[in-house]
Formats: sequence, C-alpha cells, structure tokens
Amino acid sequence: MNLSHFINFKSSTSKIKLPKKFTFPFYYTPHPLAKIASKELQEYLETQNDFIHNFGLSKNSDEMAIGKMFGVLVVKNQKNELGYLVAFSGKLADNSLPKKFVPPVFNIREKGSFFLKTEEEISKINRQLAVLTSNKEYISLKKSLQKLLKDVEQDLALVRKKLKRYKKERKLKKEINKPLLSKEAYKLLCKKLEQESFNNQFYIKELQEYYEDKIAKKKKEFNVFEDEIVRLKKLRKEKSNALQHYIFTNYTFLNQQKKRNSLLSIFKELNEFPPAGSGECAAPKLLHYAFANDLQPICMAEFWWGISPNSEVRKHKHFYPACQSRCKPILKHMLDGISVDENVLLENLSETKEIKIIYEDDDILVIDKPHDFLTVSGKNIKDSVYIRIKEKYPNATGPLIVHRLDMSTSGILLIAKTKEANKILQSQFIKRTIKKRYVAILDGVIYEDSGKIELPLRVDLDDRPRQLVCFEHGKQAKTLWKVIERKDNKTRVHFYPITGRTHQLRVHAAHQNGLNMAILGDDLYGKKADRLHLHAEFIEFLHPSTSKKMSFTVTADF
Repeated sequence: MNLSHFINFKSSTSKIKLPKKFTFPFYYTPHPLAKIASKELQEYLETQNDFIHNFGLSKNSDEMAIGKMFGVLVVKNQKNELGYLVAFSGKLADNSLPKKFVPPVFNIREKGSFFLKTEEEISKINRQLAVLTSNKEYISLKKSLQKLLKDVEQDLALVRKKLKRYKKERKLKKEINKPLLSKEAYKLLCKKLEQESFNNQFYIKELQEYYEDKIAKKKKEFNVFEDEIVRLKKLRKEKSNALQHYIFTNYTFLNQQKKRNSLLSIFKELNEFPPAGSGECAAPKLLHYAFANDLQPICMAEFWWGISPNSEVRKHKHFYPACQSRCKPILKHMLDGISVDENVLLENLSETKEIKIIYEDDDILVIDKPHDFLTVSGKNIKDSVYIRIKEKYPNATGPLIVHRLDMSTSGILLIAKTKEANKILQSQFIKRTIKKRYVAILDGVIYEDSGKIELPLRVDLDDRPRQLVCFEHGKQAKTLWKVIERKDNKTRVHFYPITGRTHQLRVHAAHQNGLNMAILGDDLYGKKADRLHLHAEFIEFLHPSTSKKMSFTVTADF
C-alpha cells in the first residue's frame, strides 16, 4: 500500500456533511469538500516550483502556452481519515511526475520501457524520412516526373484529338467522292484512306510505347528514393500499430472490486477503438490510485487551469465534467458497484411546462417554447414540442418542426402544419431572409457596445454535444451583437444570428475570440445557474401562403 499521495485538508471540514452518493462525473455541481480540495490545489499551483509548464497565466506567455485539466478526489483511508488525491490530465511540458500528484495508471515513459524504445525507433524513421524527402535530387526527380507525366498526357490528348479529326475527314471524303468517282477509282480511294488509318494507329501506338519507355526510365531513377520512402513509412506504421496495441493492452484499470480491465477490452465491448489519450485524464488516474490503495472515494471535481485552447471554451478555475468519448467507457467500469448521484440530464424537466401558442392559422403556429424543453425527442426524454404539437394537431400534414432551439433556450419557435408551408419556411431559413433576435444575459461586463463574431463551428467528436471552433472543418457561423444594459456585473445583450449553427450563440459568447464571456447559466461553456439566460424574443418572416410580412416578439422572463 502506498499512501504517499494522500493529502490532509488544511481547512477544517468537520462540519461539512459527506455526500450520500459519489459524484456523477459527467454532470455535477462540486460538493463543498471537492471545492475546498480544489481551492487548496489551486493555491499550490499558484506558488509551486515542482514542475515547469507554461499555463499562459503570465503576461510574458508565448505561443507554446497551454492550459490543463486538474482533478481532485476526496477519499477516506482505512483509519476513517478524510483527505484527497490530486491529478492532472495528459502530461506536463517538462514530462515530470511531481510527487504531489498520483502517478499515471501505466507509466509508458518509464526508463528503458518498450514505449520509449519504440518511440525512439519511430523518431529515427521520421528523421530518415525527413532527410529523404528534402533531398534535392529527390525533389528535382519528383518535379521532373510530374512534369513529364503532365506533358505526355497533354501531348497524347492532342494527338488523339488530331486523329479523331482525320477520321472524320476520311469519312467525309468517302461520302463526297462516292457519287463522283468510278467504282474502281472509289475503291482505290478507300484503300488509300484505310492505309492512312492504319498508319495513324501505328503512329499513336509507337508514340505511346516511346512515352512509356521514357516514363519508365524516369520512374526508375525516382523510385530509388520513393521505394525507400514507402518502405520506411510501412515500417513506421507497423511500429506505431505495435506501440498502440502495447499501450491499450497494458493500460488496465481497477474498480472497487479490484477487477482489472484494459483499454482494449473496455472499448471492444462498444465495438470501438480507444481514442488517443484514453486513460490519461485526471478522473481515471484518481480512481485507479484510490482502488489500488484501498481508499474510499467520496466525491470528485475537475477544473481547468490556464488559458483556453484556441478551439475549445475553457475558463480558468471553472469546473468541468469528465469527457464523453475517452472517460465514459472507462469510468463505467471503474464505478461499477458504487452508488453514484443521479444523472439529472435524464430528468424530464418539461412535465409541468406548457407551450404557449401566440399565433395560429391553417398553415402555421408561432409558439413560445419554455426553457429546458426539447424541440424534438431525445434518446432518453421523449416529451418535446414535436410530440405535444403532434398530439394536439393529429391531422397536420407537415413535418411540423421548421427550425430548432436548444433544450435550454426559451422563446419563439415556428411550426408548419402543412408540407407546403414547411417547404416555403425552410427555404426562407436557407436563404437567410428570416430575421431573428435573441436576448441574453452575459456572466460579466462587456465594455464594447456592439460587434460581429465570425468563428466557424463543428461538433467536438470526443465530447458531444459540445462544439469546437474549427477553421479547417467547421461550418461558417456569424453573429451580430449589441449591448442593451450593464447592471449588477452582468451584461444584457441582443444577438442577431446570421447563420444557425448548433450552440452558435453560446460558443460565440464564451469563446476567447468571441465575447470571452459565457451566457449566464450556460452549463456547457460557463457556469450553471437557475437556467440558461438565452431567449429567442423576435422573429420576422413571410407567411407561406399570403407572402405577407409577419413579425412576433415575446419578452424574456429574466
């Protein structure tokens, strides 16, 4: 048993009641004990000299600065003493393993390990590839071969075009001369034209053989380099696959029953391959150490320390849930048999909520959707705007839902009763002729009065439903904004979305290159509150039947 990482609380915790159940790691409010442990860890991080990592918190930070997720696990030891463990996700910039933090589940970087040996072999291959691909002769041969192939393709295309024209001309000669020439003279003409055709076919065949020979000689020179590059890449792939298999089979996680399960077998049950970085997050490290040393988990929390990555929304000192793709399968095994808090995301909060109809005719409905109410049914919660409207209007022929609002967002939603109305309204959304305005309260003060945000978005494949800013694969997303009021250290704003991407307003508000200020109550990109303070308050569109301009306003209740 190794309890060197067990940390006693500096603060008094005797009056704090222990939680009845362990933290549900994917959606939680930190328990007071976890908050105290986090605060003590943060105080250490502010003054520590045990490791070197640029978190980007100093004024002189450079481009290499990057924040990191830290975790705390409150535990009881066998003497019934309360303390906590701490961990960080991934690795530190100096590759150190400071004594304060629990060790990784499997130390792949242990001196002389298979990982380090294979990593060095792969690095050696990369160096060899770099030398080969930057060789001047190789680059020259590559360009020369590419030019030759292009020239040959163009020349053969011109010859084929010319021969096609000759063929048409021969056909035309036959047609013109048949009624003009004698039978014998026409026969001689046809024989001459056939010989021309044969000569042309022979010419292009010889030309192709000439070019094939020329290309083969050039390729022979080029392949002296290329074959070696292909061989090295194949070898690198084999070593990388062997290394990956080694990691995935040696990363084994304990649970309370001391049952071990490897990354490979955990994800195999899901018919999935472990994503990169699996097992390196703080939560699995903490729980594995606790189970290995007979410590009883009480509660946990994870927080971000440092600047946010360019793609994600991460706020310094904010608490965050465990990630879905890497941690969820692992923690399912590790928490087996432990009583865990209920997943409040599965609670149907809409049972007591009513949909307000603010306009209705034969073609459309305009409704006021309450917050925490799904537009369409989810995997676990069936109650939704769609279900309610379908029950109320069983004879409606349209798909009903024209556009969507996030579950947490309240406000105006258009409903089409007919297929024709839905098609026309959808077209207006696609052409962006529909005008929309949202009102939101930001969790802080914005000093500028108005502006424009253009940050392309895509889903975070490792942590759905969160969205990432991605200039390579993201879809264009544009938002205009204007401040309405500043009060009580909060800012009320109007948002005018030009596009309609998932979580667009939430990410554009919270991202460091947006307003850098989360919407109040945003449990994904900011901090939880009584609700998400985002409301679709205005819409303007053309009626699908009359083409009359219509507009509606519903004031937010916050």
